Amino acid sequence: MGEPLAAHQLLPHRVVLVPLDERGGLWTAGLGGLDWICAFSDEEALARFAVARDEAEREWPYRRITGARLLDELVPALDFPCGVALDAAGPDGVVLPPLRGIVPDAAALDGQVAA
Repeated sequence: MGEPLAAHQLLPHRVVLVPLDERGGLWTAGLGGLDWICAFSDEEALARFAVARDEAEREWPYRRITGARLLDELVPALDFPCGVALDAAGPDGVVLPPLRGIVPDAAALDGQVAA
């Protein structure tokens, strides 16, 4: 997996594809005790992910979302801690955990600093 800091600096300036769940919400996957929004650079990266999950035959509806909106608005709007997995199942995949400096402090697991 790639470097979170480099991805965090580039992601806000990109448009990514985010699969939708059966209710039309952003599809998440659980890993390591956290939920992760899976985002993809392009349809090829999404297809690679579907093959890796052995779900290439199912339809994968998605929304195009700017990385800035994903990190700054959508992650904080969730009522549970959630990170972003960019290009999961690809050679350049990276995870962006819900930490300060990646997501707004209010949504970060380390956002409450002891006074």
